[in-house]
Amino acid sequence: SCALPVFERAAAWLDCYFGGGRPDFEVPLRWRDTPFREAVWALLRTIPYGEVVTYGEMARELARRQGVATLSAQAVGGAVGYNPISILVPCHRVVGSGGRLTGYAGGLERKAALLRLEGADLLRPYRINS
Repeated sequence: SCALPVFERAAAWLDCYFGGGRPDFEVPLRWRDTPFREAVWALLRTIPYGEVVTYGEMARELARRQGVATLSAQAVGGAVGYNPISILVPCHRVVGSGGRLTGYAGGLERKAALLRLEGADLLRPYRINS
């Protein structure tokens, strides 16, 4: 096969995921963008399968990690929106306050379908640093 190993691993991950499983391995990813976007995308990868996090929670955790007082949830949302590798970098797991489904490049119907596949409870957001 002339396929690159990273693509074979990504295909196996996606097959497991869309087959209803929880992939127990990661696909190695590298991206080049602003340090802020890269930090947001790295944090996205820590959100567990079946969990949701609010943009506000993401902003609080990033501020804590970066040693700053506050970060804007809107700035986080902007960086989430630039995620170049949806599903593998699970931006669908980020919701608005109160569990509202907001913004997803693939459309809100697809975001809802991915969260249903994972059995996520939109009213019980995950605490990143708990």
